[in-house]
Amino acid sequence: MNTRKLLITGGAGFIGSNFVHYILENYSNIDVVVLDKLTYAGNLNNLDRWKTDSRFQFLKVDIADKQALSTTCKDLEFTEIVHFAAESHVDRSILGPEEFVKTNVMGTFFLLEIARERHQQSKLNRFLHVSTDEVYGTLGKEGFFTESTSYAPNSPYSASKAGSDHLVRSYFHTYGLPTITTNCSNNYGPFHFPEKLIPLIILNCIQRKPLPVYGKGNNIRDWLYVKDHCSAIFTALEKGKLGETYVIGTRNEKTNLEIVYKICELMDQKHPEGAPHKDLIQFVKDRAGHDFRYAIDPTKIESELGWKPKYNFENAIEETVDWFLENQSWWKDILSGEYKNYYEKVYQELK
Repeated sequence: MNTRKLLITGGAGFIGSNFVHYILENYSNIDVVVLDKLTYAGNLNNLDRWKTDSRFQFLKVDIADKQALSTTCKDLEFTEIVHFAAESHVDRSILGPEEFVKTNVMGTFFLLEIARERHQQSKLNRFLHVSTDEVYGTLGKEGFFTESTSYAPNSPYSASKAGSDHLVRSYFHTYGLPTITTNCSNNYGPFHFPEKLIPLIILNCIQRKPLPVYGKGNNIRDWLYVKDHCSAIFTALEKGKLGETYVIGTRNEKTNLEIVYKICELMDQKHPEGAPHKDLIQFVKDRAGHDFRYAIDPTKIESELGWKPKYNFENAIEETVDWFLENQSWWKDILSGEYKNYYEKVYQELK
C-alpha cells in the first residue's frame, strides 16, 4: 500500500496527540508530521512513545507566524492536513482574547493560504478543520445543535473559532479547496490538560484541594470521549463530502455537578484515603457569559458516514480516572512548570 502523510497542526495538544496515537497505532501506511508551537498546553511528552518511530516527525512552529509556517511547510511532503492547533480555554479567552484571534483566526488563515497553494499544484487532497460546538452559542433545556444551526458565539474563544470556521467554508466555495469541518462537543480522556473540568477535578481530589464548581453546577455539556472523537475525525477525513460540516457527539448530556459527583465516587473507590471527596466541592462565582447547555445531534455523521462511538460514559470516565492515577509523573511535570503559577492562582481566588 502507498504511504500517506498527514500534516497535523496542534498535534502535541490534548486532542491532537490522541489523534496521532490513533493514526500510528491503527494505520501502518500513514506517516504523520506534527506542527506545534508548544504553548503551555502543548506537551511533547504526550508523543514520547513515537519519537524514534520513522513514521513520526515533529517540528516546532507557530501557525500564527506566517513566515515560519511558510518556510517550514515549503520542504514538507504531505497531501492531507488535519488542523487542531488552537487556543481553546474559555476562561483564558476572557482574560486575554488577543492570542485567540492571532492563533485561531490568523493562524488558520495562514494555513489555508499554504493549503490553497498546494492544492493549485495538485499536492493537497484534504483539509480537515477541527472546531467546537461552542460556535453555536447556548441551548435552553430542549433542542440540539446540528450542522444547520446558526452561529451565535458568546465568548472570545468561540467567536475566534467561528471566524476560523467561516474562513474554511469560504476557501471551499471561493477557491475550491477540499475542506471538511467537524464541530465536536466537550472532550475528555488521556493527556487532558489540567485546566479543564474533568482533569482538574481528578487532580484536585488526589491533592485534597477544593473542587471548584461554577454557579450551582447546573450547566450541561454533551461529553465525548477523546478516543471516539479521533475515530470520528478520521471517518470524516476518509469518507466526508468536501465542503461539508459534521457535528460530533455521543448524546451524553451531563450537568457539571453530575460530572464532579461521578469523579468523586470513582476517587472514593480508587483513592480511598481522600474519601469522601465530595466534601471538597466548593461553589464559586459563575463564569462570565457561561453558556447553559450544549447538546449535539450526530445523526448526519452516523447515517451518512457510518460512524458510531465505541465507548459508553461509565467505562470511559473510569478509564480516564485510571489514566490520571497511573500517569502521575505526566501531570506532576506540568504542575511543577510554567502552568504552576496559574494553577495555584485559581485556588488563592477560592479562599
